[in-house]
Amino acid sequence: MRISLTKAGRRFNREWIFRNVNYQFEKGRSYAITGSNGSGKSTLLQVIAGVLATSEGNVEYTHNESQVSPENFYQQLSLCAPYLELIEEMTAIEFLAFHNDFKPFRQGMDPFAILEETGLGKSAHKQIRYFSSGMKQRMKLAQAIFVDLPVLLLDEPCTNLDEAGIVQYQRWIRQFAADKLIIVSSNDPQEYNFCTASLIMSDWKS
Repeated sequence: MRISLTKAGRRFNREWIFRNVNYQFEKGRSYAITGSNGSGKSTLLQVIAGVLATSEGNVEYTHNESQVSPENFYQQLSLCAPYLELIEEMTAIEFLAFHNDFKPFRQGMDPFAILEETGLGKSAHKQIRYFSSGMKQRMKLAQAIFVDLPVLLLDEPCTNLDEAGIVQYQRWIRQFAADKLIIVSSNDPQEYNFCTASLIMSDWKS
C-alpha cells in the first residue's frame, strides 16, 4: 500500500490548516505526525484516511500497484481515534464479532482471543458502557490493530491508558503491526517512538 499526497491542502472557512503537502507513505514503514495543539494533526490524518476531502491538491492510494478509489480506501485501513465511538449498548464480545463482519481479524485471532490479549476476557459479556475509559481505549486499539488490513492510522492512541496500558500498546505494535503502513498523530513520544519518520505540521502552514 502506498499513499501519495500532492500539493494537498485543507482549510476551514478562510483559514488554511495546512497547505502544499507533498509526501509519500509506504507499506512497512511507520510515520509520526507531530505539532502543537490545534496545528492540524488530526485534520491531516482524516484527510489521509479519506474522511475529509482536500481543499486543494490530491491524495492517491495504490495497493498492489493498482489505484484504489478514495471511496473504497476505507476497506484497506483501520483507525483508532478519540472522536470515534464504540457501540456502548453491545457487550465486548458482541462488538468485536460485529466489527469482524466488516473488517476481518488477523489469522488466528478471534474475538475471544483478542479480549484475552487485551486483558478484557473477564468482561467479554459486559456492556461497553460500563467499561472504564482505559478499558474503552483498549477496545478501540484492539479493533484497529488486530484486523488484517495494510494501513493503520492512530490518533493519540494512548489516551486514557495507564503505564501498563502504554507498554501493552507498544508491544502490540511490534508484534501485530510491523508489516503495516502506520501513521500516528501525536505529541507524546511514547505513542510514536517506533516510527522511523516524522512530519511536523508547522512545515506546511501557508
